[in-house]
Amino acid sequence: MADISLDHEVVTKAFSGLGVDEKALISTVGRWQHDHKNSFRKSSPNHFLADNERQFEKWNEKQVELIKHEVLRFKSALVLWTMHPWERDARLLKEALTKGPQGYSLVIEIACTRSSEELLGARKAYHSLFDSSVEEDVASHAYGHERKFLVALVSAYRYEGTRVHDGTAKSEAEALHHAFKTIHPIEDEEVVRILCTRSKPHLTAIFRHYKELFGKELNEDLHGNPSLKVALECLVVPAVYFSEALDAAMRKGADEFTQEALTRVIVSQADGNMEEIKAAYQKRFGIPLSEKIEETCLGNFKEFLLTLVARGE
Repeated sequence: MADISLDHEVVTKAFSGLGVDEKALISTVGRWQHDHKNSFRKSSPNHFLADNERQFEKWNEKQVELIKHEVLRFKSALVLWTMHPWERDARLLKEALTKGPQGYSLVIEIACTRSSEELLGARKAYHSLFDSSVEEDVASHAYGHERKFLVALVSAYRYEGTRVHDGTAKSEAEALHHAFKTIHPIEDEEVVRILCTRSKPHLTAIFRHYKELFGKELNEDLHGNPSLKVALECLVVPAVYFSEALDAAMRKGADEFTQEALTRVIVSQADGNMEEIKAAYQKRFGIPLSEKIEETCLGNFKEFLLTLVARGE
């Protein structure tokens, strides 16, 4: 029984992270005899429910669905990785719009961390895939104070040159400071205009002037405005935003939507700003991103993510 107990520990551990440890399951479960399987069912009340009347143990349906989902993590990551980036972003936007307010952060992430051409490409792919525009779908699915802001973000085509008018950036920092004192700054016309049309170098200059003028980071004045805070981080310090999204995805107890950021961020940024993200992650959380993935993930899913993270090394 000692060996059977050890097998049970191996199997339990194989299901204990993000993904599953396929090799451990194959080498352990594949050699079980009938009595081993019977022992596992009886000693695993979290996975199996005893039907005392009919004298057998049946799978807990919730556990079946959870295991299916974890087994599919690698497949989902592989599919996302091989998609054209425009299609990937279009499908992510479509999914985000089914999540209600929880999905707004993903809409903002895509609108604010992609280049103008990448965002335009995602809008084209959205047309092709869903026979509608992302702008009209955001307008019809979003509601409340964020609607106008979200529509403006996904409609943007920002200037991507290096030219910045410093005087204008300073005056717009003052305009934002004034707008942030209103009840709903996300509806303020100047906030929408500045954050949804200005280039990223220009917004970085606004960020700098804000701190010089008011003695604090711009996003420190955005308590109670999570959508504005996410937009600013994505536009000005995307590596910090991505590092925080990755850490949240790997925290114990994270919901499924939050966990999905692990695959999404690594797949979308592996050929982009991954080195900056890794540096930001280690600075913020005191551990290399690859080491955290090793601790948290399992099996083929883990190995695939580690391969993508290491591409730029």
